[in-house]
Amino acid sequence: MAELQLGSLEVEVEHIALAGADGTPVDAIHARPDGMPVSGIVLHPDLMGIRPLYDDLCLRLATYGFAVVAPEPFVRAPADVRADEEVASRQAYAPQLDDDLQIGDLEIAADYLVVHDDVREIAVVGFCMGGMQALKAAATGRFDKAVMFYGMVVPPDGWTGPKTRIPLDTAADVCPTLAIFGALDVFTPAADIEALRVAWSDRPDCEIVVYPEAEHGFVHAPERPSHRAGDAADAWRRVLAFLLPN
Repeated sequence: MAELQLGSLEVEVEHIALAGADGTPVDAIHARPDGMPVSGIVLHPDLMGIRPLYDDLCLRLATYGFAVVAPEPFVRAPADVRADEEVASRQAYAPQLDDDLQIGDLEIAADYLVVHDDVREIAVVGFCMGGMQALKAAATGRFDKAVMFYGMVVPPDGWTGPKTRIPLDTAADVCPTLAIFGALDVFTPAADIEALRVAWSDRPDCEIVVYPEAEHGFVHAPERPSHRAGDAADAWRRVLAFLLPN
């Protein structure tokens, strides 16, 4: 995550348990800067959930003045799914996720920031699967801004179940949103990105940025072969400019 340079503020990072939308305890990372936060961020991780990578990311974001909460998206999955470090296990379980609960957990995380960190403006940010969930959450009316990193505009085959919301269905209703894609990402084909452009054709407060040589996951996980340091640095510059108060 080194392309998101550290800001100037000291930060405290802790792990907390939220009461989820159905009362289920939801593990979460909470980061808070010294002093009064400028605003809040609810951060949805990628498919593999919260882990040290996201402790570091929450810390880095908080050094710019944000209070941050990142909830674990698979808390209701069986223990063997949660413990498996292979992507295939969680991906196979994804159709069983209930978006009313998943989005509800994000809204509860926003409420936590309001109560515990005294923020009023809250953004939702997500990566990969979390980017898709951020696009859905952006249309609920709960969030003031949203950033989606290579989130699926239309879920691929094998990702949907009876309680899955389709993000493109409500894309026209989102709060101001910054969408970041890689042109070579098989999860976000050009036709889907174009469909999002059409949905936002009368939304000057929404922006799509496509990096021509980038594949999936090129920003947030530097250990991946797809990581592109220069594009990641540019993406973080855009994100901070979008989220920080003017």
